[in-house]
Amino acid sequence: MDFIELIDSYREDIIKSTQEIVRIKSVEGEKKPNMPFGEGVYLALDYALKLAKDMGFKIKNLDNYAGHAEMGEGDETVGILVHLDVVPEGDGWTYPPFGGEIHEGKIYGRGTIDNKGPAIACLYAMKALKEAGVDLNRKIRIIFGTNEESGWECVKYYFQHEKAPDMAFTPDAEFPVIYGEKGILVFDLVKKIKWDQEEKFVLKDLKGGNAPNMVPDFCEAVIETEDVSQIEEKFNSFVENTKYPLYMKKDKNIITISAEGISAHGSTPEKGKNAITYLMAFLGKIFGKSSDIGEFIRVYNERIAFKHHGESIGAAFEDDISGKLNFNPGMIRLEDDEIRLTINIRYPIKSTAQEVYEGIRNNLKDTGIELIEGKSDNKPLYVPKDSELVKKLMKVYREQTKDVESEPITIGGGTYARALQNAVAFGPVFPGQEDVVHQKDEYISIEHLMKITKIYAHALYELAK
Repeated sequence: MDFIELIDSYREDIIKSTQEIVRIKSVEGEKKPNMPFGEGVYLALDYALKLAKDMGFKIKNLDNYAGHAEMGEGDETVGILVHLDVVPEGDGWTYPPFGGEIHEGKIYGRGTIDNKGPAIACLYAMKALKEAGVDLNRKIRIIFGTNEESGWECVKYYFQHEKAPDMAFTPDAEFPVIYGEKGILVFDLVKKIKWDQEEKFVLKDLKGGNAPNMVPDFCEAVIETEDVSQIEEKFNSFVENTKYPLYMKKDKNIITISAEGISAHGSTPEKGKNAITYLMAFLGKIFGKSSDIGEFIRVYNERIAFKHHGESIGAAFEDDISGKLNFNPGMIRLEDDEIRLTINIRYPIKSTAQEVYEGIRNNLKDTGIELIEGKSDNKPLYVPKDSELVKKLMKVYREQTKDVESEPITIGGGTYARALQNAVAFGPVFPGQEDVVHQKDEYISIEHLMKITKIYAHALYELAK
């Protein structure tokens, strides 16, 4: 396959293009004219489409919601769905999160693995097929989404105006092939707070987390009290006993307590350390269970904290295809006399959103905590293992990696694959590889980037020939 050899000659261009697009801070921002998801996201889409045009592909921009680049002829289309938006960078980076810097053979930056690096890899895979002049019977189209991390309005808009590919993959999860994805829910647990004038401690502010689908790496509470020494004493004892990463600042009668966690993807909450959970554990030592705020904290600590599968809040669903439900408390806010906890759930393929909601509501019915359903239910994805799509991608993966042991898998993560009838996730992370998605110091190694470019070129050839 001459096109595989061609890819090595693109090495410097692949590196450069990845660095350049990572330097665009494409976190969803304020809507502007002709920029539905903000300026940064617009610039990333513009960059990708210009790069594709320079490669000789036919491009189309759908009102800056999404775009595509296309090659080949035929009645059927093979699609690649990628996204150019990224989650917020968070804190604690060793290298600039939007620097695209190379250190020890790795390109660092938010989006390097999720999903800009793989998007660039797929573009150059298409370029290799085009320049090698291989005969294809199907068109190949790469679709660039722009708000995958925060709503999917981009692909909804795209498929309202464009016909869906006949088959597709998204390079936005893991190898070998993901034939099933759990359903996704984002919703709020809300409790109205009536403040007791006699309360010795007053919670003035509480905030933590950057996005529902991230394990929060920071949370902060501001407490007003005339009894600073009592909080200080409780704090020192708590930290000594638990070793939790909590920190305290004092300013007269105002105390600020902060917690540090370790971020991870919301689909795998057990891989992170939840800063909200650390802080709530301490606040449970401060606020009495008789108060509204104390009752909310008690429920959190008893039914949510450290329980990654919804097992104590009425949501312990599981099945034989996709395993247990995943439960991530991603954001918390205190404002307007109410406390709002945003939950991100990945429910098993054989379950339904209503089962999950009903289970949690029944569990919380005597707590005064209301479940406010989210706007969308991203239903589970399931493509049979014996489908043409899964079989061909597995064949390519095994030939390119010599890994003949791995089998198709299911995940809790949600990818663009579920936006189509016949699509799966395919890479870019290899089995056993370090998971840096949504974490500080996200990176992709240059060798990894080159390897996946070759895998994607081979996959596109097999699907489109």
